[in-house]
Amino acid sequence: MNISSSLAASVWPSLQNEAQFFTAGLEPLDRFVRTLGGGAGLHEALPRLLASHLAGVHADEASLAALFAELHTKDESLSVAASYDLAAVKARDPAAGGLLRPFLFFKGYHAIQAHRLAHALWQSGRQDTALFLQSRASLVFGVDAHPAARLGRGLMMDHATGVVIGETAVIEDDVSILHGVTLGGTGNETGDRHPKIGRGVMIGAGTKILGNIRVGEGACIAAGSVVLKDVPAHVTVAGVPAQIVGRPRTPTPSEAMDQLVVD
Repeated sequence: MNISSSLAASVWPSLQNEAQFFTAGLEPLDRFVRTLGGGAGLHEALPRLLASHLAGVHADEASLAALFAELHTKDESLSVAASYDLAAVKARDPAAGGLLRPFLFFKGYHAIQAHRLAHALWQSGRQDTALFLQSRASLVFGVDAHPAARLGRGLMMDHATGVVIGETAVIEDDVSILHGVTLGGTGNETGDRHPKIGRGVMIGAGTKILGNIRVGEGACIAAGSVVLKDVPAHVTVAGVPAQIVGRPRTPTPSEAMDQLVVD
């Protein structure tokens, strides 16, 4: 079942509830978590958390927190998408243990939210600031996603290290991506040159999907595959180059996270 709006709406109250029982024994972290109990919502807490990770010599934490809060205030879809993404992590990752731990500690979640901010900046004409944020996020989280790339909601990047997403890539809702995935081009061509990933797709670790091709809805891409041509909806592909080897066991393999490509 795709993540419902009611489930996404319950993310913030659930975070507040989990925060009551959090004790890391690290005063700055404990103090931040305590503020969740009285905070107004994800649109306040998430900018502060991301700023604490992404601040550096060229941008201090307070300045970044103010910028991120400004973006969330102007565009409430950022917080809505962040809620869907967090619910996706809880539903698909058995290591999540709830919502608070991935919110605080999972860099795949953080990388997606940083990209959403960079994309908002890119769309508003603040492209140099967007590229700065892309650079910081790549250094800190190990995910290099061009700010122009378009991401749906209900996304999960599991572990996330080494994920690369090109400028004209499009990822639709409810997609799961494991580490070492590249959504890239095939050379130095210009224009629309990166993959389009349909709803409910699962992309296994180490996969390379190259060129302006489409991966159809509900497809499953096996770990280590190199995909160079369109993938039909609701099939499983594997290999170098990738070939159809079967069908996923569920209509939305991104939710099942089933890594077995054959019985």
